[in-house]
Amino acid sequence: MVKTLNELELTVSRKIPAPRQKVFDAWLSPSMLAKFMRPGGKDMTAKASNDPVKGGRFSIVMTDDGKEIPHAGTYLEIDPHSRLAFTWESPHSCDDSVVTIDFAELEPGITEVTLHQVKFHSEQARDGHRGGWTAILEALEDTLG
Repeated sequence: MVKTLNELELTVSRKIPAPRQKVFDAWLSPSMLAKFMRPGGKDMTAKASNDPVKGGRFSIVMTDDGKEIPHAGTYLEIDPHSRLAFTWESPHSCDDSVVTIDFAELEPGITEVTLHQVKFHSEQARDGHRGGWTAILEALEDTLG
C-alpha cells in the first residue's frame, strides 16, 4: 500500500555523549547550527540565523559545491532541554512539514536525541531526509565532542 504525502514520516535517533542542556542549546545557537547543519560532510558549509522563541523564525543556508540550499522554518514549541518543534521549509520537503526533536537524559552526560519529521513529497524525499538528519546528528556529536 502506497502512503500519501501526509502519512510519510521518519524518525532518527542518536545517543550523544554530552549533557542534555548543551545538546539542546546547540539547536538554538546560530554559530553551533552552522557547525553541524552540514549533511554533506566537512566540504559543506552552512550559515544560520534565528529568533529562538515560539513563533520566531530561523534560516539555515547550506552550501554544497558552490550551490546554496536554503532552509527555514518557524519555531512551534521550545520546551527548554526537552523538546523543540518547528516547521521545515526546504526545496526537498513539503511546506507544511514539521520536525519535532526530543532530548532525553539517559544518564548524566548522555543524551538521546530523537528527531521525527512528517510530510514529504515522496518516499525518495523522505529517505533523503533520513540520510541528511542522520548525518546532521553525527555532525552534532562531533561538534559537541
